Order: sequence, then structure tokens, then C-alpha cells
Amino acid sequence: MTETMNLVLSYRKNLEMKLDPMRYEHSLSVSYTCMNLAMRYGCDLGKAEIAGLLHDCGKRYSDQIILKKCIKHKISFSEEEAETPAVLHANYGAWLAQHKYGIQDPEILSAILYHTTGKPAMSMLEKIVYIADYIEPRRYKAENLPEIRALAYEDLDETMYQILKGTLNYLEKKKSKIDPMTMKACEYYQEIHGQKERKKGER
Repeated sequence: MTETMNLVLSYRKNLEMKLDPMRYEHSLSVSYTCMNLAMRYGCDLGKAEIAGLLHDCGKRYSDQIILKKCIKHKISFSEEEAETPAVLHANYGAWLAQHKYGIQDPEILSAILYHTTGKPAMSMLEKIVYIADYIEPRRYKAENLPEIRALAYEDLDETMYQILKGTLNYLEKKKSKIDPMTMKACEYYQEIHGQKERKKGER
């Protein structure tokens, strides 16, 4: 516990210097929300705190600069991600977490990597970070936040579906490009949602 706390304090100090104040406060808030959800669902608290704290560690530059850094460091990304560069800070962040912050745990790195797009069959930690990023207390723009926040403590899979569905609707209304991984994630959790609804209908 002491070792984890020392690491967390060093990460906070570094992030406070590198991120703008609002991004830093968001990162703290996500880490606390991750720990709260981890306690609810029996996930590793240390991993949840660190993954939440570092999830946006790559979001300190413009999208175009992040794209250039991904190319410079040979960080893997798809053509679709290059066309939707707002998601690339997750790729760069996972690289930074490993190479600059010394994170070797593959689950933490994956949670950082997929916190913007989601993916099918996410681990509990991946879902917790994705959801915490959406519901943390400083968020206020999404219309259905009160409902999503309550749902997050009842059913992670259903929360994933509702967030992904809402995100796709929002992007479609804006006529923004949609990352294919987000589509795949939504289809996956929509199927789980459908299975639960069918079971309810059979009762």
C-alpha cells in the first residue's frame, strides 16, 4: 500500500506540472471515481487509481502534435484513428504510461488505451476507467448523467451500452467521424443488453 501511495504521489506531481489545471483536476476526479467503482465491484483499488489518474496523461498537446508523436515513437494506430485524431491521446497515453511512468501492468495499459473508444469484451478495469471518465463529478454536459451515474453502480455492462449508444448518437448528430472500435464496442454491449431484455421477457 505504501509503495502504491508513493507512486501515486509521484504521478500526481508529474501530471500537475504537465497538464493544464482543468485536465489535472479531471484526472484526479476520474481516479477517485475509479476507486469508488472498484470498491463497488471488487476490482483492484491500486490498479483502478493508477489507471484513472494516468488515463489522460497523453492529452497535453493538440491532436495534430499527438499524431506526430505517435509517428515519431512508432506507436501503433489505425487509419481510422488517424482520421479521428481526438482518440489518439489514448494511444499516446498508453505509450507514455509504459515508457515514462514505468507502468508494466498490461491491464492498466489497456484501460488507458481503450478509455476513449471502448472495445468488445472489456475487462472490469477497462470498463471502470471508461465509465469513470464519463461520470466523474466534474462532468456536466451529458443530458442523462444522473441516470448513467446511478446505473454505473448497478450494472457495468448496461452502463457501457448506454454511454456508447449516447456517444454514437451525439457523433452522428454532429456528423463527426466515428472510430470503428466504438461501433464494435456498442454492438457488443447492445447484444448483452438484448440478451438481458429477452430474459426479462421470458419471466
